[in-house]
Amino acid sequence: MSKKIVIVGGVGGGATVAAQIRRLDKEAEVILFDKGNYIAFSNCGMPYYIGGVVDERDDLLVNKNKFAEKYGVTVKTNSEVVSIDRGQKQIHYKNENGSQYESYNKLVLAPGASATKPSIEGLNDERTFTLHLIPDMDAIYSYITKNKPQSCAIVGAGFVGLEMVENLKALDMDCTIVDRSPQVMKLVDADMAEMIQDHLKEKGVRLILNEGVQSFFDNGSTLNLSGGEKIQADMTILATGIKPNTKLAEDSSLELGETGAMKVNEFMQTNDPDIYALGDVVETNDYMTGSPRHVALAWPAHRQAYIIARHLQGSSLAYGGTQGSAIFKVFDLDVGVTGYNKAVLDQLGFNYSEVTHEQLSHAGYYPGAEKICIKILFDENDGTIYGGQVIGKEGVDKRLAVIATAMKGKITAGDLAELELAYAPPYSSPKDPINIVGYKAAGMLGE
Repeated sequence: MSKKIVIVGGVGGGATVAAQIRRLDKEAEVILFDKGNYIAFSNCGMPYYIGGVVDERDDLLVNKNKFAEKYGVTVKTNSEVVSIDRGQKQIHYKNENGSQYESYNKLVLAPGASATKPSIEGLNDERTFTLHLIPDMDAIYSYITKNKPQSCAIVGAGFVGLEMVENLKALDMDCTIVDRSPQVMKLVDADMAEMIQDHLKEKGVRLILNEGVQSFFDNGSTLNLSGGEKIQADMTILATGIKPNTKLAEDSSLELGETGAMKVNEFMQTNDPDIYALGDVVETNDYMTGSPRHVALAWPAHRQAYIIARHLQGSSLAYGGTQGSAIFKVFDLDVGVTGYNKAVLDQLGFNYSEVTHEQLSHAGYYPGAEKICIKILFDENDGTIYGGQVIGKEGVDKRLAVIATAMKGKITAGDLAELELAYAPPYSSPKDPINIVGYKAAGMLGE
C-alpha cells in the first residue's frame, strides 16, 4: 500500500519537500495544505518588486495548478490546518467548505515563521507594514502607488530593513533607519558593519542607532523614539525580525528547542517519529559546534526537504547541521557572511584569532577594480575556521563561497594560502585576497 503524506505549509520548505518526495516516490499520495493562496514564492525577491527592479509580480510566484500537475500533488490553498490528532493520525483543517479532516501516514510541518509586529501605542496599520508574505508586499506596493509617500522610517537593520531601504530610495523616498542595536546587521562584526553604515550615509540614508520606537502619534505619521527624538514618516516598515509559527506544534505536544523553534533530530523528525518538520519553524544544530541555532534561510530548508524525502524512503542520510551562509545587497555593496561572528564566539567562550584584509577585487590596472574586505575568525591553536565575512562591490560572492566551502571541508585558516584559485586580470590577482588572508593566518599560527 502506498503512503499518504500530508504537508502543512508551502514555500521553500513544504513545496520543495513535496517535489523531492515525488522525485523519489512515484506512488505515494501527497497532499499539500497552505492557509494562504500561494504555495511557493520568492521572499527574497519582494523588496525588488516594490522598488521596480523586478517588473512582473507573477515572476515571484509558482503557479499552484502547474505545480500540482507537474509533481502529482494535491494542493489545497486557503486551507488552514488548526490541529493535529496524533493518536488518530489526522489533521483538522478549515477552508471555505467548513471544518474538515484528513488522515495521514506521515506528516510534514512547514508552517514557516511570521514577521514580528510589536504592539506600539499609536501605530496606524494603514501606514505601517511588515514584509514577509505576498499580501504584505501587495499592501506596501498598493500604498506607495496610491499615496505617493515622500518619506519612510525603517525600524530594524537586518536583511529586510537594509534591502528595503535601497529599494525605497530608488523610489525617491527620504529614508531613516532606526535600530536598537549599536550597529546595523548584527550578523557581522562592528568594524565590518561600519563599512555598511558609511555606505548608507553616502547614499543619503539617515541612521539612528541605539534607539527604539516608543510610540506613534499624528495618525501614525510621527515616531517618538526612546531617546526623546521625533521623526516624521509618511510610512513605516517594521523589520524587527521573525518568530517561528509553533502554535500547531505546541498544541500537539511536539517538543520545542532552546531557541523556541521546533526541535528535530538529524532526520528532521520531531518527538513523534511520524511527524517531520523543516524550514523557518525548526531549530537545527550548528555545523561547527553542534549548538542549537534557528536559521531562517533558503538553503537549509531545501537541504532539509531532501533529507526528509530520503528518510521516508528508508535512507539514513542525516542533516549535517547549519552553517548560516548568507549574502545580501545594500546599494552598491555586497555583504556575505558564513559561520559565527565575534559576538557569538565570545558568548560560546571560544578562543579565537582574527584576520582582516583589504585588497582590490582584481588586478588594479584592469578597469573596474574595487576594494574588497575579507575577515575570518579561526581557532587560535589549530586554525579551524569558525566564520567569515566579506564586503565589497565586486567578487564578494565567490570569496564567501570559498570560505564556506573551506569550513565544510575542514580546511584550516592557514591552508587558505595553498588554494590554487584561478587568475586573470579581470577576475583576481596572482595571489587572490583569499590566499593573502591564508598567509596572514598562517603567520599567526606559526606555520
